[in-house]
Amino acid sequence: MRAALFLSVLFIYLPFSEAFAQSFTPEDYTKQEVYIPMRDGVKLHTTIYRPANTEEDLPFLMSRSPYSSRPYGEDVMPRRIHRNELLVEDGYIFVYQDVRGRWMSEGDYATMTPNVPGPEGIDESSDTYDTIEWLLENVSDNNGKVGMSGISYPGFYTTAALPDAHPALVASSPQAPISDFYFDDFHHHGAYLMSYWFVTNLFGIQHDGPTDSSWYSFPDLPTRDAYHFYLNEMTPLTKAKNYYNEDNFFWNELSENPNYNEFWQSRDILRHLKGIDHAILTVGGWFDAEDLYGPLMTYKTIEKNNPEAENMIVMGPWSHGDWSRGDGPQLVGDIYFGDNIATFFKVNMEEPFFRHYLKGEGEMGLPEAWMFDTGKNSWEQFETWPPKKAEQKRWYVHEDGSLSDAKPGKKSAKYSEYVSDIDKPVPYTEHPLIRFTPRPFMTSDQRFAARRPDVVTFETDVLTKDVTVAGEMLANLFVSTSGTASDWIVKLIDVYPPSVEESKHTPDGVELDNYHQMVRNEVIRGRFRNSYEKPEPFKPNKVAEINLPLQDIYHTFKKGHKIQIQIQSTFFPYIDLNPQKYVENIFEAKESDFQDAIQRIYHSDKYPTNLTVDILE
Repeated sequence: MRAALFLSVLFIYLPFSEAFAQSFTPEDYTKQEVYIPMRDGVKLHTTIYRPANTEEDLPFLMSRSPYSSRPYGEDVMPRRIHRNELLVEDGYIFVYQDVRGRWMSEGDYATMTPNVPGPEGIDESSDTYDTIEWLLENVSDNNGKVGMSGISYPGFYTTAALPDAHPALVASSPQAPISDFYFDDFHHHGAYLMSYWFVTNLFGIQHDGPTDSSWYSFPDLPTRDAYHFYLNEMTPLTKAKNYYNEDNFFWNELSENPNYNEFWQSRDILRHLKGIDHAILTVGGWFDAEDLYGPLMTYKTIEKNNPEAENMIVMGPWSHGDWSRGDGPQLVGDIYFGDNIATFFKVNMEEPFFRHYLKGEGEMGLPEAWMFDTGKNSWEQFETWPPKKAEQKRWYVHEDGSLSDAKPGKKSAKYSEYVSDIDKPVPYTEHPLIRFTPRPFMTSDQRFAARRPDVVTFETDVLTKDVTVAGEMLANLFVSTSGTASDWIVKLIDVYPPSVEESKHTPDGVELDNYHQMVRNEVIRGRFRNSYEKPEPFKPNKVAEINLPLQDIYHTFKKGHKIQIQIQSTFFPYIDLNPQKYVENIFEAKESDFQDAIQRIYHSDKYPTNLTVDILE
């Protein structure tokens, strides 16, 4: 029934969308640029777009960003007013603001501004509050209601407005929001994402006064070969000084705070998500290499702390922000998930959400969770997430390379072993290139890794029926290392059958025959296995237990496929190189600290490495 509804919505919507694009233009809006004073006197540059030909009192729909509210100048209109043309057609007063210290706004910029509770604090919540107060008093013909949305870093600013929110803020949609830099975005469980190094200048350099031009630049690198460059020119990380100087405050913050100390803890917006009394629609992509932790944890934290809040989540088959794009086939990397999925989201989720809560129009028919099964390629609705009906099971790894729900027996071999060669780390994809975030790799073919001697692989027999994993996952690892420090990477793989055929959207040169599609990956810096605040070395060759949360999943492994787990110790250069010798601060490691290590994955009755999953029958 849902499939039929899906198709009917698309057939109705697409001609309308094309007509809308031709008949509704930015000229139908008026533009105003203002400087709004904050409670500490700092003025923030704000752009206001209002429908030109309406006498209706309208709500505000606001986005705050560190990436500029261009184009600047009241006589210069943007190419489009908002990424969702349905919202433009509905009619809102759109507000875009440069956050303090960025572009045309005054003040100093801070990465992931810490929340300061109470009316005396100066933070993103107070700046949003003061902005809303000014808008209500100074922009005529408004209906007294405000909504907020934003993708990625603007998603964080949307979340950051929730604590001590202005009463007029009645609908918020954090989309791909950053929530905690130590577990999302620039770090994963304490491991530094080397893929972000290239753009650190974007966040780490202040500018003097308002500016409409870029004041930062990116490093001029001699090659696009990321593996070669990061291995030879950026390992150890002390070599970063060749590209960053003391003016890059964010790089200094990163390198001076390797542990989850007060600096990072103060930037965790999740701990402040209490007392929320209005509607929330959190949006994320299952294959978001930048911000997957953020939307899932934002939704779950609000749900836990605010059980009466109207709290909803949408997770689709998207990489970072794909839902903001237009019609057409939806692919992440080589894998095709369907057509017009972004349109389906805009029509059935985002537009009804804001229209209902900001205009009081339409029924609010959104479910608690609207999730996309990335194996069946279909939307499903749930009353809770994770689903209450899901049954928790454990998949154990075995000495013969098998993966099953049978726990290893007393006679099972103790461990599988490999050498982690520090000079030949395992790449995250076959041909890593220099780029901000390697988004396509989240579904990439991992056959090359399965064939390496420093990757341990375990897989099921060919499935005789569909297996749907829906909810949380936890890798329960029993490991040892000959060194004193190590990273551990766990990947969940959907192994296609030899007979699978490519779709018409499969990129040229890609064969899905025996394709090893990565469904989920996660890394933990082993020193943080017991505490992210107080790291500790491994005792050489002594068994240690590591519990690594993998992000949620909703994926059906189809009949005829196999389920595979890969475990390794490097994921380069997505993740920086761990020296495999314990040092207090990896950012200060010396070349002499880097060494090979013998790694063991245990699969015995006493030490049964396994993956805990939620299975939906």
